[in-house]
Amino acid sequence: MESPGSTAHCPVRQQRARWERKRVCTARELLETERRYQEQLGLVATYFLGILKAKGTLRPSERQTLFGNWEHIYAASLELLPYLEEGHWGPGLEGFCSHLELYTQFAANAESSQAILQVQLKKNKRFRRFVRLQEGRPEFRGLQLQDLLPLPLQRLQQYENLVVALAENTVPNSPDYQQLTRAARLVSETAQRVHAIGQSQKNDQHLLRVQALLSGRKAKGLTSGRWFLRQGWLLVVPPTGEPRPRMFFLFSDVLLMAKPRPPLHLLKSGTFVCRALYPMSQCQLNRVFGHSGGTCGGLLSLSFPHEKLLLMSTDHEELSRWYHSLTMAIRSQKS
Repeated sequence: MESPGSTAHCPVRQQRARWERKRVCTARELLETERRYQEQLGLVATYFLGILKAKGTLRPSERQTLFGNWEHIYAASLELLPYLEEGHWGPGLEGFCSHLELYTQFAANAESSQAILQVQLKKNKRFRRFVRLQEGRPEFRGLQLQDLLPLPLQRLQQYENLVVALAENTVPNSPDYQQLTRAARLVSETAQRVHAIGQSQKNDQHLLRVQALLSGRKAKGLTSGRWFLRQGWLLVVPPTGEPRPRMFFLFSDVLLMAKPRPPLHLLKSGTFVCRALYPMSQCQLNRVFGHSGGTCGGLLSLSFPHEKLLLMSTDHEELSRWYHSLTMAIRSQKS
């Protein structure tokens, strides 16, 4: 017969007790946040989607682009919540995983959704008045539509954190261990895909911005298919003469050097002319000086088969950031 204090002195039982406390705490947080999430999904579905359908303020294609598959995501939450309320976490999350593709589709549409929202708020007076009226409802607690639209993507990150924690604190001999472990893996994989989509959309925005800054025939298509890493002014140190300021755009595969157009240029003021493209796969990078901290800046040497660049900055931290970004680009190309 075990003594009353035997559990307190058994490390295995102590560990299992800690796991169970964390599991119960995580499950409670998942339930409470799901209730709030479902409430917000329902508010948008009722006061925005439903009424817009009835009023015809937006064309069906515009409404679809704005909200994506919001109603299907709402339905998936309605299906999940009863399982969580009854403590059937494994079966509930296993079933929910069949709807994870909805979040990938929602992420792929997110950029178009924000774009059409801004266009409609600017050009569609009826829509703008409707949105302001709905946002003023006390149920939304001061949140605007643009704050609510990213809600499913924010919730996916919460799902990943909570479901992984739930699986990690479930003992292997638990009836729902396999279901929770599989759900944690699938949710994490979906979150990674969604993150990649978001990174790609941000990169596309950077490329469009950079392309708009470049002018001239050589600039056409320069940014297409590339990954943007960094831009900024650096001083080009020639063999003789004074250093010349140039704008540099660093992509995953090339370094673009550009010269500013004259401020008084009639059509292209504020843009840059591409002067050279340097392939990162052929670059050898060295820090000439500026290895240690200080206020004196530094000098970088970039060697290519037919040319050598000396780039200088009076800002030591800025030069260090350039050195780090250039190193990453070179390694990615040579690997």
